Amino acid sequence: MNEIKYNHLEFSTSDNICMLKINRQECLNALSKELIQELIIFFNWVILDDEIKAVILFGSGDKAFVAGADIKEMSELEYDYKKTKSYSKLGQELTLKIEELSKPVIAAINGYALGGGCELAMACHIRYASENAKFGQPEVGLGLIAGFGGTQRLPRLVGKGYAMELLLSGKMITSKEALQIKLINKVLDSKEELLLECKKIAKEIIKNSPIAIKKTIKAINDGESKDLHDALEIEADIFADTLSNYNDSKEGLTSFLNKKKPNFSGD
Repeated sequence: MNEIKYNHLEFSTSDNICMLKINRQECLNALSKELIQELIIFFNWVILDDEIKAVILFGSGDKAFVAGADIKEMSELEYDYKKTKSYSKLGQELTLKIEELSKPVIAAINGYALGGGCELAMACHIRYASENAKFGQPEVGLGLIAGFGGTQRLPRLVGKGYAMELLLSGKMITSKEALQIKLINKVLDSKEELLLECKKIAKEIIKNSPIAIKKTIKAINDGESKDLHDALEIEADIFADTLSNYNDSKEGLTSFLNKKKPNFSGD
């Protein structure tokens, strides 16, 4: 049980799915240093909590998922190289934490997902959005670049051309445009439908082997930046490790042959 007191996070768990709400509605859920640190602590706990098998991340209110980094706080970094790099590395630590998490994190994006908010969404394993969602990396309009992973994840997700267009123009795009360039997986009519659809896909995922889910995430992440031959070698190694060393594989194969539902133990 997580007994830590969070100032900007609210969460509840039901049916092994954790609903995690960012609650800084007064500033459109902007990512302050405190909020980033709270999210890092939270996801460190998620790794250890066997009850949680998937996380759905969303923002409070109807206007924003996360509208961006906390600009006022950023302006107070005194333009010092060490402080500004430390700030960027903190945001990158969070996005890496989510991307490399062994349990799926689904972003339910309603309203603005700009700057650090778009970078936070990109780190999640799956992204669903409502029709009123808006995406963008507007940092160039502030004389900055994306610093929480945006210049690296966006090209990997949508291709170099679209990434250059978004990162260099700073323009916002709609959820339908984001779907067209494959920045997100699906568009829903409302926030209510969005959360329901996120729960639906989470349930589809967690009925499978926790080990297989963990190893699939690892194979995708580890092979993403490699050439195909090296990536296939990574896949083969992880496949062999999964089949040779974990009971879930034996349970799944035996159950299939016996035409019964597998009872995965996660080991």
